[in-house]
Order: sequence, then structure tokens, then C-alpha cells
Amino acid sequence: MDSTTKRLLSKARLKAEVEEFIRNQLRDAFIGRIDVTTTPIGTTVTIYSMRPGLVIGPRGKRIKELQSMLEQRFKFENLQIVVSEVERPELNPQVMARRIAQAMVSGVRWRRIAFWALRRIMEAGARGAEIVISGKLTSARARSEKYTAGIVPKSGYYATRARKGVAHVQLPAGIYGVKVIIYPPEEPLPEELQVKGGGEGVGP
Repeated sequence: MDSTTKRLLSKARLKAEVEEFIRNQLRDAFIGRIDVTTTPIGTTVTIYSMRPGLVIGPRGKRIKELQSMLEQRFKFENLQIVVSEVERPELNPQVMARRIAQAMVSGVRWRRIAFWALRRIMEAGARGAEIVISGKLTSARARSEKYTAGIVPKSGYYATRARKGVAHVQLPAGIYGVKVIIYPPEEPLPEELQVKGGGEGVGP
């Protein structure tokens, strides 16, 4: 393995660890995406939250505590934390996964909350959505139920444009998993593409 590959893997591992740590610390803030950007002059962590006020805390106390913990745990120098609000939470799969998980903790049946979330996602303009809830749903054996709407590409280039979010919740019967996949409104669908060429000036 060459040095470039090692560096990229190390960067990806660091981002994953930072993201997991932040999500555990800010479970009540409905975190969407977390970006970690490292440059020679320092590191910037951008947190997209449905509730930015909870991330910042009274007089900035909570975000200062988070910054201190990140600096100590990951040895960051010149760390800057930026907090941005999730403008369309219904199109953010991580936020929607957390919403579903929280509703299940409150006692809402998974089918009801899954259909509610699916409807909200599609009403927000998504081209397609898929929700998968896994766990001991109706018996002692774990299984999964899938709820879909619209079009969600499963392979090729278009599948890479879909956004994914995952959340886990502890209930009396065990741990349940929630996966949300959203194909956003700004992404094209295969049938919308047109082959270039064959325009004016083409004759028999």
C-alpha cells in the first residue's frame, strides 16, 4: 500500500471517528451532515444540525465544551467549529432516521412513523425514498421491513447520488436499526438523460 493510499485511509478513518464522537455527544440536536476539513493551518469541523441552538448551548457553553473534548481526544490544533442549520430536514436522511428512532422510543409504531416520514420526504420534493427498519418487529426473531416511494436507483452512477442515513435505538425488545435513503430532487434520473447528437443538419 503506497503512502497516498495510507494517507487517504487515515483521513477517512479520522473523519468517521470524529463524526461518531460528535453524534454521541449531540444526540438531541438532530445532526445531519458533519464535514471535517484539515489544512496546514488547522482543522475545521462543520456541523449541520436541525437544532443549532442546542449545539451551541447557552452563551456558547456547549460548543466550547465540545471543542475542548475534540482537541484533547483527537489532538487537533487551531480547531474551528462551524454550526449550520439544516434548511430542509425532510431531505436529510440522517435527520429523518433520527426522527424515526426518537418516535419509536416515544412508543409510536414503526409502520406509522415510517409512512409518516416517507410522506414528508416525498412532499419535500424527493425523487424517491426508502426506509428500512430492522429488529424484533413482530416476533422474537429479528427481521426487516422496507417502505419505498418514488424511484431510488440501486446501481451505477445514479445510486452513488442517493443520500443515506442510519440511526439505532434501544427498546425493551432489543436494538433496532433505521436506515433512510433519499434520492434528492436536484439529481437526474436515468430516463431524463438524452443522447447528444443527431440534431439539426442530420439527413438521410
